[in-house]
Amino acid sequence: MKLRGALAALVLLTATACQQLDDADRPETALQFPRADRPVSDLSSNQFSTETARDSRGEAQTVMDFAEIEPGMTVADIGAGNGYYTIRLAQRVGKKGRVVAQDIDAEAMDRLGERVDRERLDNVSISRGAADDPHLPNDSFDRIFLVHMYHEVTEPYAFLWRLWPALREGGQVIVVDVDRPTDQHGIDPLLLSCEMRSVGFELVAFRDAPELAGYYAQFEAAARRPEPGDIKPCRGNRAGG
Repeated sequence: MKLRGALAALVLLTATACQQLDDADRPETALQFPRADRPVSDLSSNQFSTETARDSRGEAQTVMDFAEIEPGMTVADIGAGNGYYTIRLAQRVGKKGRVVAQDIDAEAMDRLGERVDRERLDNVSISRGAADDPHLPNDSFDRIFLVHMYHEVTEPYAFLWRLWPALREGGQVIVVDVDRPTDQHGIDPLLLSCEMRSVGFELVAFRDAPELAGYYAQFEAAARRPEPGDIKPCRGNRAGG
């Protein structure tokens, strides 16, 4: 009996040590959430030189029309980068509206801050986010945009769970992405919907549009948000396939 107890204790200790090693690359604030069962793309940036090409396709205009962006709205641009959407959202919501631009890249935020100052966009504020938390105030946003960046989120369950309270009643999350593996700067829309649903969001609109070179998905908060320990990770694609 003593030997059996000692073996059980050893197995438990080994399993705990393996779990701690497996979680060594994760922020402590994310450990109560499941790890995503899929690879994650490396961080990329939308260079300013691509904005003319994106405008020639009518990308931002199409997305804002789909999302029904109106003057006076308060919106968030998560993963704002150099500000392609931030600038156009600011123009669309007007002086009575508000845009919060957020990114985890400090240098990108500095560049965007300079651009906002240069273009005198008084309705834009900039904030720094984290891999597992967008740090958005509760009950504040009519729309939250995640454009070509969701596949780079390393802690999607923690990130989305903490984003959920930021929506106002009737608010929506807008995701624009490409249907390809998550380590190739895209995400299968079925996997996206599964991850969103697992933390308390419901898909309300989906569109394929040539202007986006990808797809548009629109989500709203469900009636309840699960506790972190109740979240079941979705089965994702393997690297390169």
